Amino acid sequence: MADDAILLDVTDGLARVTLNRPARLNAVDPGAIARWQEIAHEIAERDDVGAVLLDASGRAFCAGGDVVAMSELAAAGGDAASVITGLADRIHDGHLTLRESAKPIVAAVQGPVAGGGLGFMLVADLIVASEQATFASRYSDVGLTPDCGVSTLLPEAIGTRRALELTLTPRTITAAEALDWGLVTEVVAPDEVAPRALDVARSWLDGATAAFGQAKRLVRSGLVRPFGDALDDEARTIGAAFATPEAQARIAAFTARRG
Repeated sequence: MADDAILLDVTDGLARVTLNRPARLNAVDPGAIARWQEIAHEIAERDDVGAVLLDASGRAFCAGGDVVAMSELAAAGGDAASVITGLADRIHDGHLTLRESAKPIVAAVQGPVAGGGLGFMLVADLIVASEQATFASRYSDVGLTPDCGVSTLLPEAIGTRRALELTLTPRTITAAEALDWGLVTEVVAPDEVAPRALDVARSWLDGATAAFGQAKRLVRSGLVRPFGDALDDEARTIGAAFATPEAQARIAAFTARRG
């Protein structure tokens, strides 16, 4: 079932999204793509979600798109270019929805990431990677070009020169190199990936959850808009935050400690 391709569980404010096609290294097929778009909108719209944990089943995090499944669909559809463009548009809508949401996202990366999998990973705000994880582009292996936001998210994370190196060569980088380049936030032992990512998500839920979410939204938005617009948004957002019961309680506690 398509619903099984990507799982969603919401418990106590945490939305856990699991890429769940381990036999295909979690490469996304048309059913998974539709599910991704659906889940992204659900998370963005749910008031009971304060944080998101993105992980994957099996030994790999995500190998990008399932080229075999997409080729079969394109062949059946007649106009291959239109079919593939439509699939990419659905992925991109999900990515944009999550990126622009006021829901901080942590990714638990337990294994290899390739192609569009880099884009799925980089939708997250913080990335916990296993020492065994590896990272590669591989688009040129099948004569394709970046999608899933990779052409923007990759240079944003590691800079243009390194993004071009990873995209235009067959190079695969290790978890240690990914950390050095700024591609991931931290690297831990394989058995520590899941609990560490959960700790990060729980810290958002146990803290000033709304403030974390709005801080994420402001930082992400600030990358793609004029500085003046960002300043106006910051002013409105901190004003609204200051008036919330959560902020007032925390400010009172802080003032009491200072006194």
